[in-house]
Amino acid sequence: MDKKIKMRARNLNFYYGQTLALKSVSMDIPGKMVTALIGPSGCGKTTFLRCLNRMNDAIEGARIEGEVFLDDLNIYHPEVDPVLIRRKVGMVFQKSNPFPKSIFENVAYGLKINGRYSKSEIAARVEKSLKDAALWNEVADRLHDSALQLSGGQQQRLCIARALAVEPEVLLMDEPASALDPIATQKVEELIQILKAQYTIVIVTHNMQQAARVSDYTAFFYLGELIEIDRTEKIFTNPSQKRTEDYITGRFG
Repeated sequence: MDKKIKMRARNLNFYYGQTLALKSVSMDIPGKMVTALIGPSGCGKTTFLRCLNRMNDAIEGARIEGEVFLDDLNIYHPEVDPVLIRRKVGMVFQKSNPFPKSIFENVAYGLKINGRYSKSEIAARVEKSLKDAALWNEVADRLHDSALQLSGGQQQRLCIARALAVEPEVLLMDEPASALDPIATQKVEELIQILKAQYTIVIVTHNMQQAARVSDYTAFFYLGELIEIDRTEKIFTNPSQKRTEDYITGRFG
């Protein structure tokens, strides 16, 4: 890989109770690129994504073995604060989940609970985040309207702005366009291409055309195992593993 590695998983096993959901997953995530995770439902891709910012910590009976590094920091080291990790590794979910507050308050939320920003700093960050999420021009004159009045696609870009406001280094996206219409999906995909200049992005998608369009690297998961990861172009035209080829050509999954 020709880019600096931003995150690394090493021998990652993940259990829901007695069920092994990830089996010895090791992979590198290059900085300021888009890595797509593909594979059939239940293959472990979302579980792996949530391991990258300790979102699985809250699940009762969940257990993790192995290591995940953000730069040189082992995020599962006992002395590491998960809240700090989630600030550095932001998350955008499949279903847009704006708070029942104003557009402004949605984006400012993470900054306010942090408590160390002045009002003018918060206002500047909110504007920058909305611009970065390609939403500012659509909402600049109605920042104090309810976020719930926005369209589905706008709500999803608002959730991206909210994640960007705390200035993460990595952005995780769990099927961010699966609930959107084609035009809103295109806007989110265009946004991902712009954001990768500043952020490392990992996206879970069921849509293989989307993976081919937006990602630099693609990782194929099957039954909790990482089958292969490579440049997206190679995965889609000349994969090394027969299982990857079978999935991509629609023979199963």
